[in-house]
Amino acid sequence: MATRNACKNYRRTCIYALTGLLFSAASYVVAQQKNIFTPAVYSRVEALFGKNASSDVAKWRQLVTNSQNEDIDEKLYQVNRFFNRFEFVDDLKHWRQPDYWATPIEFIATGAGDCEDYSIAKYFSLIELGIPESQLRLMYVTALELNQPHMVLAYYPSPTSIPLVLDNINRRILPANKRRDLAPVYSFNGEGLWAAKSMGTGRKLRGSGPMKMWDDMIDRLNSVMLGDTQEQ
Repeated sequence: MATRNACKNYRRTCIYALTGLLFSAASYVVAQQKNIFTPAVYSRVEALFGKNASSDVAKWRQLVTNSQNEDIDEKLYQVNRFFNRFEFVDDLKHWRQPDYWATPIEFIATGAGDCEDYSIAKYFSLIELGIPESQLRLMYVTALELNQPHMVLAYYPSPTSIPLVLDNINRRILPANKRRDLAPVYSFNGEGLWAAKSMGTGRKLRGSGPMKMWDDMIDRLNSVMLGDTQEQ
C-alpha cells in the first residue's frame, strides 16, 4: 500500500510540474546562454557548500565546455557518466524532506541525490550542449524489479523514434524497448506532459495546479546563478 500511495503522489507531482516547467526551464536556458558562470557564482557556491563544491561545479562547467563539439552519442555518454558517479541517497535522509528536487548545483555540491536529481541535472546539461528541449523528456516510470516509482531522462533522436534512456540504475544508455525493467507512466519537458505509451511519444495531456517543487528548485538555482539580480 505504501508503494502504491508513493506512486500516486509521484504521479501527481509530475502532473503539477507541467505549468512551472513551461516557463521556468525556458527562462533558465535563456539565462545560461548569457554565460553567467562568473567568479561571483563560484563564490556563492563556495559560501553555501564549501570550497570543494565550487571546484566540483567548475568540473561540470568544464565538461559542458569540452563536450560542445562532440557528436550526440558522446554528449549523452559523457553527461550520463559524469552524474552517475554520485551517490544515491533518498530525500528523507539527504534533505530531511519526503520529496525534494535538487538543483544541478545542489546535486553536484553535495555529491548525492535521488533519481529526480540525476535526471534533472542530465536534462539541463544536455540542453546546454545544444540538444533541443523537444528531444528530451523527464520520464516517470515504475522500476519493476524494485517495485517503486523512478525517474529517468529520455532522449528522442526523432519525434517518432524509440528514445534512449539515461538512468542511474542501469548505467548503460539503452533504447527504451530494451529496458523491460521499466514501465512508463508520464513524461514531461518544457513543451508539455505526455501519458507514456510503450516508452514512445504517447498522448499529450493537459496539466494544471501548483508547481511548488519545480518552482522552488528553479528559484534556488537562480539565487545562486543570478544572486541579488533576482530581487531587483
